Amino acid sequence: MIFELLKTNSTTGARRGRLTTPHGSVETPAFMPCGTQATVKALTPHELDAEGVELVLCNTYHLYLRPGHRLIEELGGLHRFMGWPRAILTDSGGYQVYSMASLRRVSEEGVTFQSHLDGSRHFLSPELAIEIQKALGADIIMPLDECAPYPSSDGYLERSLDLTLRWAERSRAAHTDGEPALFGIVQGGTDKRLREQGAERLQEIGFEGYALGGLSVGESKESMYETIGHTAPLLPPDRPRYVMGVGTPEDLVEAVARGADMFDCVMPTRHGRTGSLFTSEGRINIKGAQYARDERPPDPACDCYTCRHFSRAYLRHLFVADEILGLRLNTLHNLHLYLALMRQIRRAIEEGTFAEFRAGFLATAPASGRDHAAA
Repeated sequence: MIFELLKTNSTTGARRGRLTTPHGSVETPAFMPCGTQATVKALTPHELDAEGVELVLCNTYHLYLRPGHRLIEELGGLHRFMGWPRAILTDSGGYQVYSMASLRRVSEEGVTFQSHLDGSRHFLSPELAIEIQKALGADIIMPLDECAPYPSSDGYLERSLDLTLRWAERSRAAHTDGEPALFGIVQGGTDKRLREQGAERLQEIGFEGYALGGLSVGESKESMYETIGHTAPLLPPDRPRYVMGVGTPEDLVEAVARGADMFDCVMPTRHGRTGSLFTSEGRINIKGAQYARDERPPDPACDCYTCRHFSRAYLRHLFVADEILGLRLNTLHNLHLYLALMRQIRRAIEEGTFAEFRAGFLATAPASGRDHAAA
């Protein structure tokens, strides 16, 4: 993997780059859709490619449990298995283990957990997480880490960070050949001192890229932005910076302004499947009765396939009738909006106008958490 830093914004930390992987290049800043179980829910690989997706995220935990990493390896690896020719990043499963606290036990050796599918018991070590991801054949892989809940005591955060760093050392030792690329994960909650310690120690270990984990887990937006802004500049400028699990369109713009290059989030696809559409006028809940006769597209300013061909009334009908097409069209629209935003961000950085773009975007874009006034 090669990362080229092509341009930086003089008044913010925004960066324009290019990530070259064995399965093609990724223009950064980049948003990757979540293909948790080897599929971006409701969309085909062809549709993702047509929208300009260059990198998708798949989930180690879920694919380990079903259908199993060895089966996927037998069938030619994850790219062939899911029919996706471009780059794939796999996470380590750490966040999924964090999210099911009642079913797992964390120890120095790794994590013992019960499957959410059948209750069977499993053990995931840092070494096994690397082994699974290499068998899957991903282009970028992540070490096992502990994502601390918010809020956590200072003592817990410190112990959790120390454990994550020891696991990072073991992960690096288990993967020394440089392919696929292995990213380190900076933890530490919203504690600046711990984030500094994490960033410094991970660079001593040495990784092909660096991620900020433990964000968007309950902290305020202000704390999240402050943590990104404090931590990202501590990381090597010649390596990609990946903010995990973030977030709304406003979050992406603000994180780019603080030096982030890569993002993933379930929000555009999950919201689409629940009938919540992001638009330039705010978020609309398409199942609302007021859309039953609304002939307007979901977003008059959008040029996606959904907005060019279908009305709010039709999308509402599909959703209320529980038709699969409705979920697909909603998801396609939301993902298009996210990808179009990333293209606008990259162009603004290239043209040296990102600061103006950011100010204009934040001044005119309604808060993503708020529904449109008509909804």
